Amino acid sequence: MSALVTFHDLADSSVFITGGGSGIGASLTEGFIQQGAKVAFVQRSDASEFVGKMQAKYQVTPLFIKCDITDIQALQAAIAQAAQAHGPITTLINNAANDARHTLDDYTCEQWDQGMAVNLRPHFFSAQSVAAGMRQAGHGAIINFSSNSYIMGNAGYPAYVAAKAAITGLSRALARELGVDNIRVNTLLPGWVLTKKQLDLWANPRDLAATLDRQCIKEHLAAQDIVDSTLFLASKASRMITAQAITVDGGVVVTG
Repeated sequence: MSALVTFHDLADSSVFITGGGSGIGASLTEGFIQQGAKVAFVQRSDASEFVGKMQAKYQVTPLFIKCDITDIQALQAAIAQAAQAHGPITTLINNAANDARHTLDDYTCEQWDQGMAVNLRPHFFSAQSVAAGMRQAGHGAIINFSSNSYIMGNAGYPAYVAAKAAITGLSRALARELGVDNIRVNTLLPGWVLTKKQLDLWANPRDLAATLDRQCIKEHLAAQDIVDSTLFLASKASRMITAQAITVDGGVVVTG
């Protein structure tokens, strides 16, 4: 179990996570398994090794469905498969993203469309796909992952930043539309979480030091910091929290 939190209402609940086999997503999958949830996740790359590790560690096998989330029909089919296996999905976590660096000058229309197809479009259509099941269950929580990068106005990936800003607007609109059905929709904005990908591709001593300098809490973010916050938003412990953008970044930016 998490060293910090246990949410009893998540036991036996049906959870669907995009990008749930690596990085923060893998930690989310494990975190919900620890709570006793039935977890299904999609990922473009093969996550069989990760699934085996979860089975060996917890004697629970998450449902892995190989899927490219830019293929909306495949994503919708995966959601339907997960609901058939685990019951109506009551927690949807739109975690998958691609923060590839790019500049204004050399970015093409095709690259823009591909970026939105990964970083924004799935959030809408996955929510569309789970809404009926959440209504059937009488409740639901949709947690859309954004990033503090758009509040900071970071350079180096403007299309990604634009998508992350749009996610907050989408979440607020969906919260208003779905709230009458007791479905909550929130945005979670992580700061710079030092996953293996981040360490391998972009972390360097100068930028790491600059990040800590901006943070109120002088400690780098780990995936578990995001997991515990996500569990809270999925649980009925946060039953009156919806339409919010909650930042988990050690105090780099503020919302409200």
